[in-house]
Amino acid sequence: MPCFALLVILLFPRVALVLMWIYSTYLQRAFHGGLVLPVLGFIFLPLTTIVYAWELNSGMPTAGINLLWLLIAVIIDLGGLGGGAHRQSRR
Repeated sequence: MPCFALLVILLFPRVALVLMWIYSTYLQRAFHGGLVLPVLGFIFLPLTTIVYAWELNSGMPTAGINLLWLLIAVIIDLGGLGGGAHRQSRR
């Protein structure tokens, strides 16, 4: 059961990105119709991609508290990537 919970937690931002791409123009408006940045965000920093799209679509400047939300998303994304590598190297 813990492995299933971890899988759901890790896949949720990616599932959300796919659903936003299919059913809305949210990501297209944020990234000006480009395909490269959303795909890179899907692979490497999915939560950061969602937060950045939210900020741009809401008309918020990427400064102050909004920049803090973006940095927290980056830390969470990188923490998920780095934590697995750290556990793997301890074996």
